[in-house]
Amino acid sequence: MPLPFLTADRDLDGDAGDPAPLPYDERDHWRRPYRPGPWRVGAAAVFLLLASFVLLSAMIIGLAGAPVGAVVCLAVAVMIIACALRLLRIGVWVSAAGLRQVHLVRTRTLPWSAVTSVRTVQQPVRWLGLPRTVQGQALLMGGPGDGEPRILFTDHNGDFLSRPGAFNRAANTVEAWAADHRG
Repeated sequence: MPLPFLTADRDLDGDAGDPAPLPYDERDHWRRPYRPGPWRVGAAAVFLLLASFVLLSAMIIGLAGAPVGAVVCLAVAVMIIACALRLLRIGVWVSAAGLRQVHLVRTRTLPWSAVTSVRTVQQPVRWLGLPRTVQGQALLMGGPGDGEPRILFTDHNGDFLSRPGAFNRAANTVEAWAADHRG
């Protein structure tokens, strides 16, 4: 007996491609050409769980009669929630205006005219952003005046670890956006 709720227009293998944007989609909106990976989503979930415990402690401290401690705990919880949400926004975003690379504390946007090259290369890459390096693939972007090409993302970061097909699709999509808009 088939289970219709498990077969509803989705692929359950976890490595399914993102649907291609429809031809009438707005190309001026910033969009990420890939889904956030399970490592990034899991880390954000752990931060949100930690924030819930800090909020619970703020409530207990406030009910115990120490408003200053409750306000401090509340401020810490808000910072943890902000970091979790920012962690989910980290990545490469594209639009007709250019290429945007979002990091935890800064965002860098370049117009397509300033992007000289976008290519995938084999090189040692950081594993989950840690100092340990492994052999992998990286999507590099070259810009004017840059001596060294900048790494946009790798196949061993929080979005693509153990998802090589997703890395290839995302790299191809960013390369296609660059080819379409640099012209």
